[in-house]
Amino acid sequence: MPSISTILSAYASLSAAIMLFRTILSQMLPSEIRNYIFLKLSQSLSHFSPNFTFIVEERWEAVSNHTYRAVETYLPTIIATSIDSLLIGSANLLKPHNLDLRISVDCKIIDEFQGMKLEWSLFRETIKFYHRDELRYSYRLKCKKTERAKVMASYLPHIATTAQTILSMRENLHIYTYNKRNCGSGWESAIFKHPARFDTLAMDPERKAEIINDLEAFVRRKEFFWKVGRSWKRGYLLHGPPGTGKSSLVAAIANRLRYNIYDLQLQSVRSDAELRRLLTSITGRSILLVEDIDCSIKASLDRTKVRDEQEEYGEDEPDHRFSSSDPGITLSGLLNFTDGLWSSFEDERLIIFTTNDKDKLDPALLRPGRIDREIYMGYCTFAAFKQLADSYLQIDNDHLFATIENLLKEVSVTPAEVAQQLMKIDEPEGILESLIEFLKLRKGKLRSENEEGK
Repeated sequence: MPSISTILSAYASLSAAIMLFRTILSQMLPSEIRNYIFLKLSQSLSHFSPNFTFIVEERWEAVSNHTYRAVETYLPTIIATSIDSLLIGSANLLKPHNLDLRISVDCKIIDEFQGMKLEWSLFRETIKFYHRDELRYSYRLKCKKTERAKVMASYLPHIATTAQTILSMRENLHIYTYNKRNCGSGWESAIFKHPARFDTLAMDPERKAEIINDLEAFVRRKEFFWKVGRSWKRGYLLHGPPGTGKSSLVAAIANRLRYNIYDLQLQSVRSDAELRRLLTSITGRSILLVEDIDCSIKASLDRTKVRDEQEEYGEDEPDHRFSSSDPGITLSGLLNFTDGLWSSFEDERLIIFTTNDKDKLDPALLRPGRIDREIYMGYCTFAAFKQLADSYLQIDNDHLFATIENLLKEVSVTPAEVAQQLMKIDEPEGILESLIEFLKLRKGKLRSENEEGK
């Protein structure tokens, strides 16, 4: 039996030899060859391991990986007390005890399925993407090599089905906004809690019913879209004066369909390539919202115009409004993408454009197949007023309604302006009288403007 000192001496000698060998390799061999040698060694050793690892990355073939989203949805439902770390949080200040649970990086989660013991973990790494660092996440699933086929045939489909059920019943919706400083996909999310619903929306009942029927027909006609060779998406254009309820209608659509919203501000996107990356990371059952599309495209064109003028006149002073490396997006870049790759996704998607002035839009945007339905959001009608009175005052009839109906036929006011009058602190009768005075003042102002014009 060798002594302790002999064992320690042998260990020290072996460690020194290994360090010397590594130093010689580092100095004599290029990094590519060293990496190749270590890769082959690890592959050789892996043959002796009884385990197999599935890797599920965020992105797959330039688009969002649906398997990753399914795993991300499924794992919080199997969190056990044995894990050593967990991300918790709440986006609702009124109900801080309603905690969201998420998986932390390097956390190990054990799942048991049909007699198999499976180990999940979340990894994070930083990669170079277009000359900048970007965070990429991936889930790793470790199982026995003998169970590999069973995992693929039964376990992964089980995760996909469970995740689909969870998403269809999700309580919280999210609204995503673009942040170009975000090292991930570029989207940052927040809980979407807009209270707008179709039954409270200030809109003529007939038009409201038409929109609801159109949405429900779109959702249930997946097989029809595939049968006729059309992509499962639908485009809406909401146009009309400010304050007529365009944003509220979008919120009502999201709440009814239980769709997340991706709010895209085109002015902040730096190039068509970046726009492509953003749109491919949008998940299914979602709404892509592009507000004030006329202003967004104009800003992008102005940015290109500024750069072209600097090149033409040889200005030495850079324009600090835009980086010279940001070429900006183009209308053709947006439309070509939504017509092409975005149309090839299997999940249903809505794209909604809003504008205050439809006449300012490029005719290419209004082409059939891009905009499937145009919805005019006009001034407040008597039917819309009755909906507002029911929501704000809990009354559906009053002797003052006839006066208000006649005034609304002569005066153009938005539903937002009427709602502001109905929010005053007073008895319903006093509020209605105040609204009548407001409408009469607007009518008198309009008459004065017409007389001055003559």
